[in-house]
Amino acid sequence: MPPTSQHSIPDLTDTELWVIRTTLKERYGRELEVQLGDADVRISPADRELTPCPVVAWQSDDGCTFVIFKTGERNYRCQFFYKPYRQMGTGNPEYDDLAECAVGLLQAQADFAAEQRGDLPGR
Repeated sequence: MPPTSQHSIPDLTDTELWVIRTTLKERYGRELEVQLGDADVRISPADRELTPCPVVAWQSDDGCTFVIFKTGERNYRCQFFYKPYRQMGTGNPEYDDLAECAVGLLQAQADFAAEQRGDLPGR
């Protein structure tokens, strides 16, 4: 039985998908395939029920998976991971600007990758 919730999250719009695809094209110099789906998320830590949220995901050439969750009309959360059990984010729990969310996510992953290579000192 699907979860019920007082939250109803609108689907990703064509404009939101354009923002993500444009940001990715600027970062990688080419178009990347994005996957659309849904994920069940606790909108607030106090929520007992999960809310279905639209998700956009993609994978980079080095095997990193990126995910942006739409958690409200203009609310977004994001994470990236190389292995599903070790998810990382930007340090910002939620964004109200999708472009800022996407750029922050890509920058956090670039910093992580540089740190892993030894190009940046550890935090």
